[in-house]
Amino acid sequence: ATIRLHDGESVRLHSLKSIHEVLDLDPEDVAMRAKAEADLADHQAHWDAADREIGYSAALQAERESADRAEDLLEALSKTPAASLAGVAAKLEAALREGEVSEDGAEFPWPQIRSALDDVIRIGRRLVPEQMFPNDLLQPKSPRKRDGRSLRVWTGADGGAA
Repeated sequence: ATIRLHDGESVRLHSLKSIHEVLDLDPEDVAMRAKAEADLADHQAHWDAADREIGYSAALQAERESADRAEDLLEALSKTPAASLAGVAAKLEAALREGEVSEDGAEFPWPQIRSALDDVIRIGRRLVPEQMFPNDLLQPKSPRKRDGRSLRVWTGADGGAA
């Protein structure tokens, strides 16, 4: 709600609390306070109707619940001992996906974790070729561009580019 103060300045208030803090119960403020409360209630009613129509709050709540569930699963994963190299790789992949800000982050510890994950996958594929590893489930990488031309990158069985 926007109100005009006694000195002529306009202020925008976003809650009943802020209205009550700015406008006392002085006789000259009572009418202004009632109007500000009514304006705020009107704005809130419009917001609530639009929110129901587009589902913003429901989507936000679902997003929070999903993030909480992911956090619980990540915690359970970290407490569960790996029984294979694929399990170790899955734990490293989960740490990368959850914690890394960008896919090619160069700050410690992300390059070291990516390197360890690559090592575990390379060794695991050599020792247990029939085992699935985290990046076996991923789509092939899109071609890299160099000077406007596409370069196709293939990953060999040893984890290196071919």
